[in-house]
Order: sequence, then structure tokens, then C-alpha cells
Amino acid sequence: MAITVSDTAAQRAKTFLENRGSGLGLRLGVKTTGCSGLAYVLEFVDSVNDDDQLFEDNGVKIIIDGKSLVYLDGTHLDFAKEGLNEGFQFTNPNANGECGCGESFNV
Repeated sequence: MAITVSDTAAQRAKTFLENRGSGLGLRLGVKTTGCSGLAYVLEFVDSVNDDDQLFEDNGVKIIIDGKSLVYLDGTHLDFAKEGLNEGFQFTNPNANGECGCGESFNV
């Protein structure tokens, strides 16, 4: 499988990288937290590690470490603005459920 990026998310990621002035792409990962167990982590990447997997969609490079890929394989990254709130959204086929606040998920 792979990681896919919507047109909207790709444009937003490119804008963030341009404003930052450097970076190879975005790192998508998971960390243990929240009431459901796992939370998404999204950050800039300046270098790739040996255990990283690289995906590219819509001109954006997404880097995922080997441990996180098990939980994220097949995920679609989108960006949405709803009222005053805006942010990246994750459609993850591996997630069995999310907490009520949407901050964490379980597999």
C-alpha cells in the first residue's frame, strides 16, 4: 500500500515547506498517547533515517519510520478548514476507533 495526499493537503504542505525555507518533506508517525492509545505526529523532515520509508504523492514527500508504517499504511492525508479551525486530517484504514475528541485512535 502507500500513503496518499489530497490536492488540498499537498498545496498546504508545499506552502509550509516554502515558508520554512528548507526540508525534504513531512514525517508522518504515531506516538503512544490519548484515551485511545495512539496519536498522529506530523513534522518537517530535514534528513531521512535508515529505517524510513519514503512515499511521494501530489509532489509531496511523506517519510514514515518502520515502526509507524504498520499503523499508517494506506492512510490518506487531507487538509480541511471548518470555520475558524483548520488542519490536516487522516483517513486511516487501520484505525478501529477514535476517541471522542478525535485526538487519538486505536488499531
